Amino acid sequence: MKSFFQNYIIKLIFIGTLFFISNGANAQIDSINEAVFAVNKKLGRGINIPNIERMNAKHYQDIKEAGFSNLRIPIAPFDETVSKTDFTLKPSFFKMLDEAINNSLANNLMPIIDFHQHHVIQKDPLGVAPAFYAIWQQIAEHYKDAPSEVLFEIANEPNVKPDLWNDFYKMAYRIIRKSNPNRTILIGTVYGNQIKFLKDLKLPEEDRNIIVTVHYYEPIEFTHQGAEWSAERRDLSGITWPGKYGGEKEIIADFNIAQTWSVEHQRPIHLGEFGVYNKTEMKYRIIWTAFVARLADKLGWSWSYWELNQGFGIYDLKTNEWNEGLYRALIPKKK
Repeated sequence: MKSFFQNYIIKLIFIGTLFFISNGANAQIDSINEAVFAVNKKLGRGINIPNIERMNAKHYQDIKEAGFSNLRIPIAPFDETVSKTDFTLKPSFFKMLDEAINNSLANNLMPIIDFHQHHVIQKDPLGVAPAFYAIWQQIAEHYKDAPSEVLFEIANEPNVKPDLWNDFYKMAYRIIRKSNPNRTILIGTVYGNQIKFLKDLKLPEEDRNIIVTVHYYEPIEFTHQGAEWSAERRDLSGITWPGKYGGEKEIIADFNIAQTWSVEHQRPIHLGEFGVYNKTEMKYRIIWTAFVARLADKLGWSWSYWELNQGFGIYDLKTNEWNEGLYRALIPKKK
């Protein structure tokens, strides 16, 4: 068994490697892609808001005052079309989304419009492609004159093979660029936006106004223990972190992969989701969340925690109160 001192040395080596990769190439990256890295820095720390229909102006104000700077807004537009032939979006869809965007901007929060219906796409990507592209054309046209702080994320967690995703997203990308030539776009990896699939992502080399988004929930047995929607994990309980499924060095190694890719390809990274489900003991939720958030901060990544007020949530929409432990894991008190 390794001693505490040996484990501490291993941790320092991992962190040292990570920081060398991060800091050693920053000047080169910034000189080539200064604008998009500046956008990513401005995004900073944020949170996902998956049920905007329940939110009011006070909630956005609280989020800003709490120290967040971006809001990732998951949308489900496949469910919001007038018909299944022309895929025209309902006026009520844009009314609700406009309200969320306007409340975000009014509070100096950068909104990310996230096309979130990955389950529909993965079942029949080619079959839903016409609707997907028609919807993006409408969204892009609707927001073409919106401030540059409004960002588009082409699709959440595209759970399809890499080659198919590389072909699938490009039509939506071209549609967006026709009406929004200068808007920053987020494009993610496949199969849950996992870091290990960064190597398979093919981006338009000439377009440097792209932020690459990944998600992180490792070890999944820990972060998703007790999750009712998961047959493999709904009966898991009592799993701690660090623990038998891994600890800090595994997360550092994974983030090292992403940071190495970021430096090599000169693309900024947004950590679009991370969090621990509420069936996990709170103290372990807090230490895992704090570790992931601080590591992302140190690497210069922007991030959006999953999520505001549901199973992973940190805020009560009714009482307007924060879960202090999880909140401070994300936004530490200023020293």
